[in-house]
Amino acid sequence: MLDSYGREIRCLRISVTDRCNLRCVYCMPPEGAASMPHERILSYERMAEVAAAAARLGFDKVRLTGGEPLVRRGVEVLVSLVSALPGIAELAMTTNGTLLAPVAQDLAARGLKSVNVSVDSVDPGRFAEITRGGRLRDALDGALAARDAGLRVKINAVAIEGHEADLEGVAAWASANGLGFQSIARYRLDEEKRDGGAYDRPPACSGCDRIRLLADGTLRPCLHGSEGFPVDFGDVEGSVRRAVLAKPPRGHRSEGYAPAQIGG
Repeated sequence: MLDSYGREIRCLRISVTDRCNLRCVYCMPPEGAASMPHERILSYERMAEVAAAAARLGFDKVRLTGGEPLVRRGVEVLVSLVSALPGIAELAMTTNGTLLAPVAQDLAARGLKSVNVSVDSVDPGRFAEITRGGRLRDALDGALAARDAGLRVKINAVAIEGHEADLEGVAAWASANGLGFQSIARYRLDEEKRDGGAYDRPPACSGCDRIRLLADGTLRPCLHGSEGFPVDFGDVEGSVRRAVLAKPPRGHRSEGYAPAQIGG
């Protein structure tokens, strides 16, 4: 489906939960972000309804994000539901990897095709500092288990000011283990979106191909924008169309949600 500026919108990002087991310095404050009440969180069946409507409109890729998607119980059910939808050629997940190793094989069997695993340093101390307590070994084991399960694996590394050299170590580890790698510029949602720069992502607004479904049922046309509206489950396709046509030509600022609640 084309948006108002001629961009082909093909990807639906689904934030399955706003909760996370880490507290990364670029994602949330030390005390964490306030969690949505459980009663506001969409069921997996409702999320799959939105994905099905998007597929009927020409979307062919779904990415499951969080928070951390693997902290939500039963997320493998959503993988099964979405992977079975006609038209969805690519089902991916972005995860911090710390909970991935025990479930990677099952996720692959249910139809997950690829994972992006967030690893911002391969120094255990630095990793613990960035994640405020995370264990590097858990994330690395998750990435390797996903590889061994037959999933395509790409390592995401955010460039932290003053520690850009961490990216070199992460890239070298990914290459040595047969994994992809992409560097990500640190962004702040309350600042102007910036295109270009020395890093692989975020993409330029001119090439944006996605909209987002938040865990509470809000459709967000743009990560760096404050516009959003609840899905009308009496007209799900109409809601998806509205989100696509509401995409701005470029991102500006976002208010009302922390990065962990949107799924970058």
